[in-house]
Amino acid sequence: MYHECDNTHSEAVSKRLHVTLPDGAYGKLERLAESEARAVANLAAYLIQKALDELDEQGRIPADKSSAK
Repeated sequence: MYHECDNTHSEAVSKRLHVTLPDGAYGKLERLAESEARAVANLAAYLIQKALDELDEQGRIPADKSSAK
């Protein structure tokens, strides 16, 4: 189910994403999160953001056409 809220503020809004991982990948993520005293979802979000930042620095992510006005 998808819910969208009416945001009249200019603040950033986090998006939710449902991801299915192989058991082995989830197990590694779970163990790493536990070793860092973090929630699994929090660690997953951090790792995705880190990977996206690295790809962006490498110029591998196309420019956002909606922000180019």
